[in-house]
Amino acid sequence: MEKPNRNYRRSENAELRRSIDKLLNEGDNFLKNSLGSLDISHYCYEISEAEEELCLDEGTIRQLLEDYVIQILKSKIVFYKYVQELKQAELDNIDLDYTKIRELAHKNLGVARNLHIKDARILLEVLMKEDNLDYLRLCIKALEISAVKLHPLCAYETLNLMQVKNSL
Repeated sequence: MEKPNRNYRRSENAELRRSIDKLLNEGDNFLKNSLGSLDISHYCYEISEAEEELCLDEGTIRQLLEDYVIQILKSKIVFYKYVQELKQAELDNIDLDYTKIRELAHKNLGVARNLHIKDARILLEVLMKEDNLDYLRLCIKALEISAVKLHPLCAYETLNLMQVKNSL
């Protein structure tokens, strides 16, 4: 198997960095314009709430946050897959079964609640109840923005690793 060209990898990394920068720069506007009723566009995570509630040190909470960011970025792909399956079922006039998307949202919701990530909690609760597929897509995108805002470096490293794995 041929190894990817080094210049190609650098180009992919630069593109990924630009994508994350754009997501961070435009994220609040997206949240305000697309999901304004949820009032999450200016949310800023406070690690002290999780420290007090869980009785853990900051370093441990930061590690748990990294794990959460990784989990959300991986789950995002599955969320979109489930929405696409539901969209296809809708086009085929098949009864829509939201069970898989709701179970995945519930799985992620527990972590968001424990770590006191309020914007993610709100979004995941919506994902557990909403039936509008277009609105679900907006919420998934917002969940990704939330995770990237929480820890941009971890998000970059995770997305970069996911790209590498997909290219193999």
